[in-house]
Amino acid sequence: MTKLKLGAIADDKPVRLTVEFPAPVHRDLLAYAEVLARETAQPIPDPLKLVAPMLARFMATDRAFAKVRRRNQTAGEG
Repeated sequence: MTKLKLGAIADDKPVRLTVEFPAPVHRDLLAYAEVLARETAQPIPDPLKLVAPMLARFMATDRAFAKVRRRNQTAGEG
């Protein structure tokens, strides 16, 4: 079994954004959705719904971002 960085996608109220992807990124997103659907045994009707969890995962695991965010939150308290 492949260990993907994303799991099942939670149903949440979205905020609509318009984004353009280069064709290779879009193809990879479609391929990722296919693999994720097999791994989770849940169909992915709209692969674009993966973008938000991917971005969230990326930001949650970016140590430099977390460090700056903590520093900014601490500075805002004083």
